[in-house]
Order: sequence, then C-alpha cells, then structure tokens
Amino acid sequence: MADFSFSVVLEPQPDGGFTVAVPALPEVVTEGDTEDEALANAGEAIRAILAYRRDKGLTIPDDADPKIRRVTVAA
Repeated sequence: MADFSFSVVLEPQPDGGFTVAVPALPEVVTEGDTEDEALANAGEAIRAILAYRRDKGLTIPDDADPKIRRVTVAA
C-alpha cells in the first residue's frame, strides 16, 4: 500500500465548523465541527475514494496545487 498526500481547502463556516474540499479529488467534500475533526473526516473520505478508484481501475491523480486568490467586484 502506497502513501498519498493531497492538498485540502479548509473553509470555516459562518455557524461554526469547517468544510473540506480536495481539489485533486473533486468527489471528496466533507465537514467537521473542529479543524481536527474536519481533517480526520477528509482522511477517511480520501481513503474511501482511493479504494474505489483502485477497485474500478481508475487512475489516482497527482496532487493539485491549488491557488487561492481574492477577487473583489462591485455588485
């Protein structure tokens, strides 16, 4: 079994908790009440998707290199 490392985007939610997305694995979106819980849930979701991809003969992508920028617009 190989080790994989993926970048995640951890987004605090207005009412508390965090949402986590994995840019290299767009099917992975999860959440948690704390940062630690959200990251643990992301780890579980990543493992599940990697297992699914292996079982189906799908490729496991390389990690993405997400860039987060701010765009300001008048609306």
